[in-house]
Amino acid sequence: MKKNRLFLLLLIVAAIIAFFVFDLGRFLSLAQLKSHQDALQAAAKAGPLQVAGVFFLIYTLVTALSFPGAAILTLAAGAIFGLWFGTLIVALASCVGATLAFLSARFILRESVERRFGDKLKAFNEGIEKDGAFYLFTLRLVPVFPFFLINLLMGLTKMRVWTYYWVSQLGMLAGTLVYVNAGTELSRITSLKGILSPGLLFSFVLLGLFPLIAKKLVEVIKARKVYAIWPRPARYDYNMVVIGGGSAGLVSAYIGAAVKAKVALIERHKLGGDCLNTGCVPSKALIRSAKLMSHIGRAKEFGLTGATAQVDFAAVMERVQRVITTIEPHDSAERYESLGVECLKGDAKIISPFAVMVTDPDGKQRTLTTRNIVIAAGARPFVPPIPGLDQMDYLTSDTLWSLRELPRRLVVLGGGPIGCELAQAFARLGAQVTQVEMAERVMLREDADVSALVAARFRAEGIALLTGHKAKQFLLEDGRKILIAEHAGQDVRIEFDLVICAVGRVANLTGYGLEELGIGVSKTRTVETNAYLETVYPNIFAAGDVAGPFQFTHTAAHQAWYAAVNGLFGRFKKFKADYSVIPWATFTEPEVARVGLNEQDAKAANVPYELTMYPLDDLDRAIADEEAHGFVKVLTVPGKDKILGVTIVGEHAGDLIAEYVMAMKHGLGMNKILGTIHIYPTMAEANKYAAGNWKKAHTPVKLLAWVARYHAWQRG
Repeated sequence: MKKNRLFLLLLIVAAIIAFFVFDLGRFLSLAQLKSHQDALQAAAKAGPLQVAGVFFLIYTLVTALSFPGAAILTLAAGAIFGLWFGTLIVALASCVGATLAFLSARFILRESVERRFGDKLKAFNEGIEKDGAFYLFTLRLVPVFPFFLINLLMGLTKMRVWTYYWVSQLGMLAGTLVYVNAGTELSRITSLKGILSPGLLFSFVLLGLFPLIAKKLVEVIKARKVYAIWPRPARYDYNMVVIGGGSAGLVSAYIGAAVKAKVALIERHKLGGDCLNTGCVPSKALIRSAKLMSHIGRAKEFGLTGATAQVDFAAVMERVQRVITTIEPHDSAERYESLGVECLKGDAKIISPFAVMVTDPDGKQRTLTTRNIVIAAGARPFVPPIPGLDQMDYLTSDTLWSLRELPRRLVVLGGGPIGCELAQAFARLGAQVTQVEMAERVMLREDADVSALVAARFRAEGIALLTGHKAKQFLLEDGRKILIAEHAGQDVRIEFDLVICAVGRVANLTGYGLEELGIGVSKTRTVETNAYLETVYPNIFAAGDVAGPFQFTHTAAHQAWYAAVNGLFGRFKKFKADYSVIPWATFTEPEVARVGLNEQDAKAANVPYELTMYPLDDLDRAIADEEAHGFVKVLTVPGKDKILGVTIVGEHAGDLIAEYVMAMKHGLGMNKILGTIHIYPTMAEANKYAAGNWKKAHTPVKLLAWVARYHAWQRG
């Protein structure tokens, strides 16, 4: 295949060189056409089909190879064959030639371009798949855009060949008619400039804008159709109503109030959502207590003897609640009301695209009319339908915080971030933990070497890590709780006292009006939105866990900006949600943080990369802190310092990743990181040393050889 590509490329290059070396362009000039007009017309009369066939082949070849002269040939078609026959020949030949150029660009270049820029082309190809015909039609209507460039660029996309052909045929017809018609009056033409006057060019531009204007009109008509059955209120109580008081809801409300919109925020339970009350905050407080207990157990590593401590599990859980209480004012109704947000407690239900009904805890109902609605209803733990699980008094990441007695034997279902964090924390606090994961390794979203490091640490700390075990059934036998798990075709019996179900989370999709309004649900079981976070109703948005594709507090806040701004100011300017640089961390020990691509994702997407590693057992601060484990792994564009993705495993990985997040967001490469001063001795130096390893791999060997000769010459 590579040989075929090279042969075709050489053939095209040879043809282009021959065109200019032999000055073949002289035959495609207005003067030449005028001087041979009579002879060409006579030949066409004598053998119209033969001359038309030869002319068709020449025109196709000129177009396919992007030679200058297509305009002259179009004039010639009018002069030789007349308006209608000439238009037919040119229309067919130009489209065949353009399609050949399109196919050549696709055959020669697309694979290498996709391999190099696959991640960047993904969104572009999605846009072409959806609206490519509109854009191509517009470009074909406006002669200002070089057609050879259109052929080349479209060949790099995934547009269907037939679509490209018929849209080009239709789009170029107007320009073809103008030129062929001009050719019928060839004797009056003194230059090509006379054909495309400023007025005619302006007309073409307006014609080119027509499909885009038509597209916008279609969108308006669709929106009106969606709203047709819903009466609009004469006036609105609010500019925006937000359903859900988690990260996405709070930030949406905050932004609305900051720009002086009237905003209502509805939450049925507690403001702060999962993150404050059952997720990020309590889990990190629990992990901190567990980590301290782990360090006490490692006292001898630090030269300390006799260091002991007893876990008061109830006190640990009370500390968790104290941490929540301390942070709670940041997300309180009092704070948000002081910012201008009206905070309402109760159940919300969307009863029309312009109205939300609120049922307060006393059962009283109130209807709020609003111009925009932001759905930020969050997610809940997924409980798999395993027989017998409902008889086990199981806990989830939402319900375990009421626990005050440490379970002696704990089963944790799930090997994702939540399951891993909880399994290690409870094990360090003294529980005998068995972690059950159906897949062959924990933390499947990370590279295999990352999973291996975490798994090794878990096993070293006494966690019974059972990967490749599928939970089949829960049993009660003589008061004993037993999990039956299948492994390698055999049943494994696991006796336990308490089970925590941590196999993932699902979006909250029911109970607040989605079904009644016909708001769609995506394949990933989240609210279906477009790139602007709009649902089927352009004034109803979704953000956070309920919208996906990520379920992180920071991405929920990120999406909230787009939902709020597009809702309040979308009639002037709308913004597509940007997911190009999304970081995350799992707070196990070792800590795992990532941004961008890792190796398994890059391979799956066929994205070429160079790998740079820096082991943290070489870092002075890690050695001094007795935390000399883990690594920094950086993926870059081959031969360049552009960062594609970073994975860090080790102490404070979630903090260290921030430098790479900023670098990727603002287009800074490894050279910039290497050239930045990092304080010694800190864990952050790991980022600089990783950049240094990248630089070593790109040492200019030949240049240094010449520099060595220079220095030798200097020494005499």
